[in-house]
Amino acid sequence: MKLASAVLAASMCLASAAVASGKPPLFWNLISSTVTRLEISKAGADTFGPNLTANDPDGAVDHDERLKLTGVESGAYDVRLTLKDGRRCLTRDVKIVEGKPFSLEDKDLVGCAKQ
Repeated sequence: MKLASAVLAASMCLASAAVASGKPPLFWNLISSTVTRLEISKAGADTFGPNLTANDPDGAVDHDERLKLTGVESGAYDVRLTLKDGRRCLTRDVKIVEGKPFSLEDKDLVGCAKQ
């Protein structure tokens, strides 16, 4: 009986992971400012892709809003953000997982400078 329970639990975990992998990751903006531009690069590569806020209906991600990151696979990324107040900031080595949200807060931002 214990073995059957363990097998069932393991199967449920695998099924959950399989379902999650078919969904894009989500960026959850917990920064105190609206994000007007969000670009990602594989960690350490410094080759940032397109502006992902273009996927949002109003082209920006307000505080406490979530944004689907289509075409982004699980991995470690550097995230470059431009905020509504004109600052451009960077966060390094962010873990992004398909089907899961990841959030950034003010304390996560480094190297912010006015543009």
